[in-house]
Amino acid sequence: MIHSASLINDPSGDPGVYVELKYRREAVLFDLGHLHRLPPRKLLKIDSIFVSHTHMDHFIGFDHLLRLSVGRDRLLRLFGPPGFLRQAESKLRAYTWNLVANYTNDFALDVTEVHPEHAVTRRYRCRSAFAPEDEQRTEHDGTLVRGEFFAVRTAVLDHGTPCLAFCFEETTRIHIKSNVLREMGLPPGAWLMVLKAHIMRDEPDDLPVRAWWRDAHGRMEERRVPLGLLRQRAVKIAPGQKIAYVTDVLYSGENERRIIELCAGAELIFIEAPFLDADADAAARKYHLTARQAGLLAGRAGAKRMVLFHFSPKYKTMTDLLQREAMRAFQDAHKPGAPPAGALRGAGAGKAAGSRFPP
Repeated sequence: MIHSASLINDPSGDPGVYVELKYRREAVLFDLGHLHRLPPRKLLKIDSIFVSHTHMDHFIGFDHLLRLSVGRDRLLRLFGPPGFLRQAESKLRAYTWNLVANYTNDFALDVTEVHPEHAVTRRYRCRSAFAPEDEQRTEHDGTLVRGEFFAVRTAVLDHGTPCLAFCFEETTRIHIKSNVLREMGLPPGAWLMVLKAHIMRDEPDDLPVRAWWRDAHGRMEERRVPLGLLRQRAVKIAPGQKIAYVTDVLYSGENERRIIELCAGAELIFIEAPFLDADADAAARKYHLTARQAGLLAGRAGAKRMVLFHFSPKYKTMTDLLQREAMRAFQDAHKPGAPPAGALRGAGAGKAAGSRFPP
């Protein structure tokens, strides 16, 4: 697997998931809650941030990241729901930037406001005092980013305000056979990401691949190995894995349909579970899921594993109850003969008044 993914806070803390690409100085972040548990070296690897919505616990980390980035040559891409451009600009305008024209480095933000079928992007540069520039409107089919190693897709959900769910998908999953590498006398290391890039680009078999490493005495060593030999012996190619992120959503038929479509077959789903199902009416009034509803959605999407987060403070000493309730529903949803998607069973499902589902 080319990535690792984990919550940035404990399940009762501010939401956020950090996805790091192994052997590359690259990471993505889902949501911008409290970031102080992530050291600067990890924050500086991030090049794309996907914000579900701008309630404080999902966006409070913007200022922390801004302060760390100003004065560096860096481009950071942010994606958020309708209204996101105005909200990001309000953050930037809250500070005085009268001296930044003298900076040697130029930090830039590309901020994208995501609507169901189109997106609007503006650039904000530090040396221009973060005045909006270069507005672009693009159509999309749900895919926000498509890179060499991964893509990120989204769905617009209802939280009483538009809220984005996300799915991170490896383009192709390239397994390295470590035992074969040992037989070939090739230690693992950062050069494997270069190898994977060659394979992703389908480059010719006679291309020499540079493998490099340090020996036991710290001396640099290297070998050149034909790409075809490595591809044939040391590599196994499989479909890419999928990580899903779902938070702050009403349990309704339309939300369920969109979540299942986005998250279908995920290796791992991070999904909110703020309330026990006994409090389903309160969850619906607040446009949130119960643990049981989270387990049902994850199971119906065919996710292999589930990580719960965004627990209500009400359950601070009872988080095991949330975990057990969600897991029972998750397992039930995987059983033969389980109710199909769309058969909502949780109390209070879809009862929230004034639902404003995005078109």
